[in-house]
Amino acid sequence: MSTRIEKTNYYLDIAEVVAARCTCLRRHYGAVIVKNDEIISTGYVGAPRGRANCTDVGFCRREKLGIARGQRYELCRSVHAEANAIISASRRDMMDSTLYLVGKEVSTGDYVKEANSCAMCKRMIINAGIARVVIRDDKERWREIAVSDWVENDDSMTDVLGY
Repeated sequence: MSTRIEKTNYYLDIAEVVAARCTCLRRHYGAVIVKNDEIISTGYVGAPRGRANCTDVGFCRREKLGIARGQRYELCRSVHAEANAIISASRRDMMDSTLYLVGKEVSTGDYVKEANSCAMCKRMIINAGIARVVIRDDKERWREIAVSDWVENDDSMTDVLGY
């Protein structure tokens, strides 16, 4: 008899499949927003509709400029996975929901170490009314973050950059 997959890993696996649609040359992220055991929306990293993706133009501007992870996202061509998932859902549906997030390094296929939402995505997640974010660390482990912690521990008031 086979073992049934645990629910958190089920949604993280879906987020990982969603990430396979990414067009970023550095990192692939997939996001799934779930409420009451129903998928509300999904999102992956890619350029805005109608614009050329990094995979199309053949380079990453941030990488070309040597910009570190977590910094200068205004130079990035892409919309992040969390933002794309939020754009595709209504706030009413996202209230008290959970966002599942998976990131993988394009160069190695490894899970992104210490993955987290960037400062801009954190602000969108807060305003969307999402209650919790679950981030995969490896195939069997994940972290659960209460979005209220991001409200109380406002990283925009510190000198800590990136994620």
